[in-house]
Amino acid sequence: MERRDFIKKSVLASAATAMSATSYSKIIGANDRVRVGVVGFSDRHRSSHVGPFKELSKKMNFEMTALSDIWNRRREEGKAFLDKQLGGDVKVFRNNEEMYDARIVDAVFLSTADFQHALHTIEAVKAGCDVYAEKPLAETMEDNRAVLKAVKSSGKIVQIGSQRRSGANYWAADEFIKSGKFGPIVMVELMWNVNQPGRWRRTELTKTLKESDVDWVRYQLNRPKAAFDARKYLEYRLFWPYSSGIPGQWMSHQIDTVHWFSGLPHPRSAVANGGIYQWKDGRTNADTLTVVFDYGPLNDPTSGFQVQFTSRFSNSAGETKELYYSNGGMINLDTNEISDTGGLREREAKAMGLSANLLKPMKLEGVKVATDANTGGDELTFNHIKNWMECVRSRKQPNAPIEAGYQHSIATIMANAAYRTGQRVTFDEKSQEVLAGGKPFKY
Repeated sequence: MERRDFIKKSVLASAATAMSATSYSKIIGANDRVRVGVVGFSDRHRSSHVGPFKELSKKMNFEMTALSDIWNRRREEGKAFLDKQLGGDVKVFRNNEEMYDARIVDAVFLSTADFQHALHTIEAVKAGCDVYAEKPLAETMEDNRAVLKAVKSSGKIVQIGSQRRSGANYWAADEFIKSGKFGPIVMVELMWNVNQPGRWRRTELTKTLKESDVDWVRYQLNRPKAAFDARKYLEYRLFWPYSSGIPGQWMSHQIDTVHWFSGLPHPRSAVANGGIYQWKDGRTNADTLTVVFDYGPLNDPTSGFQVQFTSRFSNSAGETKELYYSNGGMINLDTNEISDTGGLREREAKAMGLSANLLKPMKLEGVKVATDANTGGDELTFNHIKNWMECVRSRKQPNAPIEAGYQHSIATIMANAAYRTGQRVTFDEKSQEVLAGGKPFKY
């Protein structure tokens, strides 16, 4: 897709928003200001949500009105930051229940701990709010099924924070694959490597956090009750069942594109291997992980393709990569290039009575995804938040609707189950359960 076409479509979408008063007048008046709350003042919200919102809010008539956080320090820091950045007077609340009871929010940004996203989304839509929910949407199928049902029955606009779905280059890749010009996908290689011993660590901050500063009981929600642990509050990405770590944080971004491009809702099976090889710091989630998925039609096991995802914390060589292969070549979403690399050439084809099958090299328009594992504060995130705000007005489905979150969560749960059980994991369509050894995976 040419960049000018991408911009043109964005302009047309904005125009459509302006003309669609009847579609949202029953929920938010055409001239009403949309009041937005913050569920959890996180580093993600501070670095990635506030900037785009600040730039867009005045023109689109949005206002930040409230902040809910169960940690007193975050409430104070959040109010000071938001008031300074946005020039308002954000009201602070000790928890979501208090904020929703105040009836001063129509929509929320949600960036709490990984295991809380689904349950906090359910709370929000039941309170009548639209939601921008960070990924992963869910870390268990019980939570995943519950949030899908709640959102679908609410009619609320929910955008999942899978910002690749708002990137021009990803749109172009999707269009190219679905046009048939690429040919059937035969393999996908995904990679996400860093060398960051401090990734997901909050070493100094954990020393300052006391149980009296937070609502630890409320924090745990439906997870097994445990004694207070500052690391599991601030470094939750390192500890199951508060997070799956690598699958939920990084793989969920890349596996979402597989579902999008292929039209397949989830893997047929998954196997995984990995461990804590480098950073022996008490974590329970892997610092190195490889997952191999099988994708394809459920009624035809002889067709499909394999997806390999690999990630490590101990060496950053390779950085982030998304490589799609067909018999005629490849799509490289790191360089935004379509090429004939690896395609069937004349000599090999002729020997089998076939014709050469080579893709015509071309460039995908759009920004390059950051390869330092920083997935926020970029053009994709700006476009994604803008799309959500437009859809709150128009009541149209956003680029990454609830189904996208439900589907990436199935894959991340399958990856986590395969790693933790050491078994080949499958997905049961009838029960909508991830099965390990024929039984639903439980923490």
